[in-house]
Amino acid sequence: MPISELLLPEFDQEMKTTRITLERVPFDKQDFVPHPKSMPLGKLAPHVAELAGFGATILTTPSLDFGIGPSRPRPPFELNGLLKAFDDNVATARAALQNTKDDAWLQEWKLSFKGKPIFDGRRFMAYRQMFLNHLVHHRAQLGVYLRLNNKPLPATYGPSADDTMGF
Repeated sequence: MPISELLLPEFDQEMKTTRITLERVPFDKQDFVPHPKSMPLGKLAPHVAELAGFGATILTTPSLDFGIGPSRPRPPFELNGLLKAFDDNVATARAALQNTKDDAWLQEWKLSFKGKPIFDGRRFMAYRQMFLNHLVHHRAQLGVYLRLNNKPLPATYGPSADDTMGF
């Protein structure tokens, strides 16, 4: 079985949970931060939506330097725009994942900012660490923001305290 086929069910589950989390964002709390060093909710939620597409970049390019080229606009901080950006990014990343051949996972991939290295390693680890784990990390942050704003948390790797499944 190709590596991509092994990774697709995990990808689908993580994106499903992430979408549900984004659906619960309190859009009237754009400036909310749980701590002065935290990212404002109005920046975090769009970042989560845009991160979904980062997997496609990792899977279809040899490298990325954030400091070179035009910056991309962040998705808007409103439900429909956020979900559209997320869904579009998920579709692009999923297609890239489906089309990634086994030998591509072993190729080198680099991430930098204005030439300063951030990541340099095999594409598989870039996909796992810089994309998937990174997305899950920020989704978990978003979960804290939801909890602190009395919004229900979706089940992630089992039921949440807000589930009504009777566990």
